Amino acid sequence: MTLHIANAPCSWGVDDPKNPFLPPWEKVLQEAAQAGYRSIELGPWRYLPTDSKQLTAALNQHGLSLVAGTIFDDLVSKANFDNMITLTHNICRTLSEVPTAEKTHGDNAPAPYLVIIDFGNADRARLAGQYDKAPRLSESDWQRMMQHITTISEIAQQYGVRPVIHPHAGGCIEFADELEKLVADIPHNIAGLCLDTGHLYYAGMDPLTWLEKYFSRIDYLHFKDVNQQVFASGLKRELDFFTACAEGVMCPLGKGAIDYPAIRAFLAERHYQGWITIEQERDPRNVEGSLRDVTASLNYLHSVGF
Repeated sequence: MTLHIANAPCSWGVDDPKNPFLPPWEKVLQEAAQAGYRSIELGPWRYLPTDSKQLTAALNQHGLSLVAGTIFDDLVSKANFDNMITLTHNICRTLSEVPTAEKTHGDNAPAPYLVIIDFGNADRARLAGQYDKAPRLSESDWQRMMQHITTISEIAQQYGVRPVIHPHAGGCIEFADELEKLVADIPHNIAGLCLDTGHLYYAGMDPLTWLEKYFSRIDYLHFKDVNQQVFASGLKRELDFFTACAEGVMCPLGKGAIDYPAIRAFLAERHYQGWITIEQERDPRNVEGSLRDVTASLNYLHSVGF
C-alpha cells in the first residue's frame, strides 16, 4: 500500500483569507516542509501567491507540491455562482501551471484535486453536528446546488484536475442522508468523494463504516481527529463549527476519538494508494502550536503503519 501524506493551510488557522490574524504564507510553507510533508493544499484563493511563477518558486524552495485546491463557499444561491465559476477557473489554472502532487494511485483518480465544499448557510453553520435540528434544503435548492457542483466539476476536468465533493460540518452536505442523496445525484464520472474522518465523526457517522460504504467513490481522503470532551460540550452549547475549532475540537491525530489503526487496516485491505491530507482547523491566533501538532500527527500516522 503506497500512501502519500500532505497537509493544508487550515492546520495553521488559514480558512478565511480576510481574517486579520492569518500567519504569513511563507511560515506555513516553511513549517510544512520542516514537519516532513512534501505536499500541501492551496488553501483559500489569494492566500498563497496567485502568480504561478512566484508560487512555483516558493514551492520549489521548500520541496513542496500542491495536492489540491478548494472551493469553500455558498454553492446553493444563484447570486454567488458567477463568483464560483471565476474561482474555479483561477484555482484549476493554477493547479495546471505549478508543481503538483505525485500521481501515484490505485483505483482512485490521481491528484491534483479540486475539493468542493458547500459552506455559507448561517443556520447550518450554527447547528453543525446537530442532525435533528439543522434545517435541510428544499428540493429545488438541493437540485440547484447539484447543478452548480456539476458545472464546477466539468470546468475542473478541462484543466486535468479531479473534482471531489467534501461533506463538511456546518455545510448543506453534512449528514448521512445528505451524503447518500449526493452520491445518488452526482455520478462518479462527474466527481468523486473526498471523505474526511473528522467531519464524518462530527456529523454522527462512524468514519470507518462510511469509508467502507463509499470506498469505490473515494478519490482523496482528509484525516482529522476530534477531542470528544470539547465536541460534546460544543454540541450541548450549539457552537458553530469554527467557534468549536477555536476551542480545540480538532486535535492532533492519535489524541482524539478516531481509531486510526482500524482505518489503516481497512485501507490496506482495500489497497488504497491515494493521497491523504491531515488537517487540524484552529484559530490562527494559536498558530504557534501548528508546527508541533502537524509534526505529531505525521509521526503518529507513521507509528501505526501509514
